[in-house]
Amino acid sequence: MNYSREELFAPAPARKKILIVGNPAEAGCEFLEAGLRKEGCAVFSYADLNDLDNAALKGTSLVFIVISGMQQPTLYTQVDSLIRRGRSVSVIPVVQYADQEKAAALLELGCVDYLLSPFSESQLSALLRRQEFADAAQESFVSCSQAGRRLLAMAQRVSLTRAPILITGETGTGKELMARYIHRFSSSAEAPFIAVNCAAIPEQMLESILFGHEKGAFTGAVAAQPGKFELANGGTLLLDEIGELPLGLQAKLLRVLQEQRVERLGGRKEIELNVRIIAATNRDLQVEVAEGRFRADLMFRLDVLPLHISPLRERKEDVLPLARRFVAKYAPQEAGEELFTSDACRALLQHDWPGNARELENTVQRALVLRNGLFIQPQDLGLAAPPQAEARTERLPLPTVESGKAALRASGKWAEYQHVIDTIRKFDGHKTKAAASLGMTSRALRYRLNAMREQGIELNF
Repeated sequence: MNYSREELFAPAPARKKILIVGNPAEAGCEFLEAGLRKEGCAVFSYADLNDLDNAALKGTSLVFIVISGMQQPTLYTQVDSLIRRGRSVSVIPVVQYADQEKAAALLELGCVDYLLSPFSESQLSALLRRQEFADAAQESFVSCSQAGRRLLAMAQRVSLTRAPILITGETGTGKELMARYIHRFSSSAEAPFIAVNCAAIPEQMLESILFGHEKGAFTGAVAAQPGKFELANGGTLLLDEIGELPLGLQAKLLRVLQEQRVERLGGRKEIELNVRIIAATNRDLQVEVAEGRFRADLMFRLDVLPLHISPLRERKEDVLPLARRFVAKYAPQEAGEELFTSDACRALLQHDWPGNARELENTVQRALVLRNGLFIQPQDLGLAAPPQAEARTERLPLPTVESGKAALRASGKWAEYQHVIDTIRKFDGHKTKAAASLGMTSRALRYRLNAMREQGIELNF
């Protein structure tokens, strides 16, 4: 990272609200609370996860859970429920060295980081700074699903190195957003971020745009021009749609990556580079190599740290939060309102989103314009009706809530539960296949079902 030691271990912003859950008699709890207060945080302690109601979570940025002595099945169910209730809250388990396997399971559920006990004040301070940088870097990348949270946690780890990163995923999944997230998490605000779409630039111009040219290098080169590599020096260069790069330029790109130097067209001077390279593609580069359209040596050079963004149909838990984010973007005056009716939520969750987040954004933008009245109805979305499933179609009864806004929020949550049930029925009760379709592990699905049972939902598959 491009932060000095003083920046990395600087105190967290004053009065950040942080919760600690654990046995107050544990030495780790006392040391953790003392360390957080020394960092200027407002700390509140709770003995049990069940004590964290919505009032306690309001305004909270971090929840530390000291898991020593906690029962494993109950712990996982409660943490899963906490993560889903407090989507803006980062959950961090504090584990002993012997319990690192539990930490891995909790990260899989959606915890963003973990702290090994015993820990030093500098380790605690560094963790707080990592979370501060992560919050600032996240921008509009929504990660409420386990797959999304795991992806962001992995992105934080790979951002700590300057090795090349390859981001793969279907069109519209947010590959450039992920590249910007990595850049902002790992670089100072002044470091440049340069993006080049290799598919959008004619081949005869792409070489000059990437590497630059000197005056007179070719017809029309009336002045010297730095290339994107030079402009990105000290920061990040995103090579988007790298699978579209012509074979002739692939060899030149490979040499630049190997030598960390670039020479302008028509020039004789080599320019030293210090650039983080992030490549992105919606193609399978191994298939491209096998069919002779992409160099194997370049693929291996780029694919040092791979990140794959799952399509939206495999992380349905992100659909409604994304839709609400787009409402805030295009109708900021109504950002605090729950505009989607329960039927609209259900329609959003049932759609497969072949165009991924980009299609969802266009759908929400259109619905905001075409809606009749305040709320968005299914017909406002303009989505094709989902095929009638042969599986059982009984629906969950909607919860009874007096407040109109609270009722809409609860109905949206119930729509998510209904989607889980419908998916399991689609696979005839086969939970492993259903979990894969939902974009979660079988273990995470079990915890979700346990949480649903605790809320009085009957599960008959």
